[in-house]
Amino acid sequence: MINAVLYSDQIIPANDKVDDRLVEMMKRRGPRIGYVPSGPDSNFKFYAERQAYYARRGLALDVFYDLDREHSEPEIDALLTCDAIHLSGGNTAAFLARLKRAGMLEILRDWALEGGLLIGTSAGAILMTPTIAVDALFSGSRPEDVREGKALDLVPFEFFPHLQARQSFLRDLLAYSMHNSRPIIACPDGDGIVISEGLAECVGDLLRISAGTVEPLAGGHFRC
Repeated sequence: MINAVLYSDQIIPANDKVDDRLVEMMKRRGPRIGYVPSGPDSNFKFYAERQAYYARRGLALDVFYDLDREHSEPEIDALLTCDAIHLSGGNTAAFLARLKRAGMLEILRDWALEGGLLIGTSAGAILMTPTIAVDALFSGSRPEDVREGKALDLVPFEFFPHLQARQSFLRDLLAYSMHNSRPIIACPDGDGIVISEGLAECVGDLLRISAGTVEPLAGGHFRC
């Protein structure tokens, strides 16, 4: 059964409602979270920001796993023995390429399928879905034109963060949904999806977009 928390962002105070659910999940597991950055973080600036974020909630971000260097088996084990693993925000396509190059895509997928808890912010959340195709909208491209976007494929939907950032996003997602058999869950900043033992809860004002239609999902639950 999948366990995951998908955030649009971890910046604004409105994320508290998603944070509260994550903390409840972590109580049953432990406080330790591993951190996998989307790109280089040579001075650990972004890592330190996430450490402080989680520390305020009584959680410890204490394993940094750099995808751009080789790791020993003990280093990989140190990541996989964490109580949860955080996939950061950033450039989604570059993040996916790094995961593939490091041989970590299948390792993380297997870990999650065996009950591990994945936390994803923006790009990290998109990576939990079957494809990163929706990320094309942030660069003005068409998701239906993406050909090499296969991701972790842990959930039966696509996830689109930062819905409120541009008025055209909803129109573009509706157009994409006409070319796509999977539903798209669109999420504004401050909201998210919490999946515990395969049961997903939509926290906040999310939308389900499918076959050219939109359905509000506030407080909704569905099986993954």
